[in-house]
Amino acid sequence: MPKPAKTAILYRMVMDKHICPYGIKAKWLLEKSGYQVDDRHLTSRAQTDDLKSQLQVDTTPQIMINGERVGGYTDLQVHLGQPAAKPDQASYTAVIAVFCVAGAMAISLNAAIFGDFLTARLAEWFVGFSMAMLAMLKLQDIEKFSTMFLGYDLLARRFVPYAYSYPFLEAFAAILMIGHWLPWLSIPVAFTIGTIGAASVIHAVYVQKRDIQCACVGGSAKVPLGFVSLTENFAMIAMAIWMAFKYGVA
Repeated sequence: MPKPAKTAILYRMVMDKHICPYGIKAKWLLEKSGYQVDDRHLTSRAQTDDLKSQLQVDTTPQIMINGERVGGYTDLQVHLGQPAAKPDQASYTAVIAVFCVAGAMAISLNAAIFGDFLTARLAEWFVGFSMAMLAMLKLQDIEKFSTMFLGYDLLARRFVPYAYSYPFLEAFAAILMIGHWLPWLSIPVAFTIGTIGAASVIHAVYVQKRDIQCACVGGSAKVPLGFVSLTENFAMIAMAIWMAFKYGVA
């Protein structure tokens, strides 16, 4: 005998000026999981408040399966055995994305210009693109970045303007290094901020044994302070030393 169809009732906000994104996600997830969805739209604030009152809940969407309320989108993820995102959970996703995209850009540019995938410029572009992208993430919310940065950076604690200028210095050095412009300026900038950053991370993590968040991707992700921050800083130092010898600045 054929299996009975799996059905679910979905209550979600669909208004002229607002369509709930989690409602759309919930519908997609249910259909992807083989459910026939009875998609019930809440087209006004009154309808939405009415539903919340009836079900004694604070949010929508709300999903019902087999006559029982599952809950909202996150509850549905758990019900279907999918890992739900945790707001306070540490994640390296943002950093991995930066390094992967920077690496792909470096490889693509290297192949287009030199017709080869492996040259010395590949490493230079990879570090330069990574620095520029990390600086961009910091600049998305410089207030949030500076607040996190002041939590561990040794120079910023003594001179607050440095916390605000750091992303600009990182972006400035990266842009100059990518194009090999003004090495006499980009090299000392990268070496200085990289050295201060590395010393600050080592002091906070390995001397003080503190468990805090890194400001390396701004305030948009919860990346633990430690290996990733050291990698960013050591990469800047290595790039500066490499280019110093290359241009005879040392």
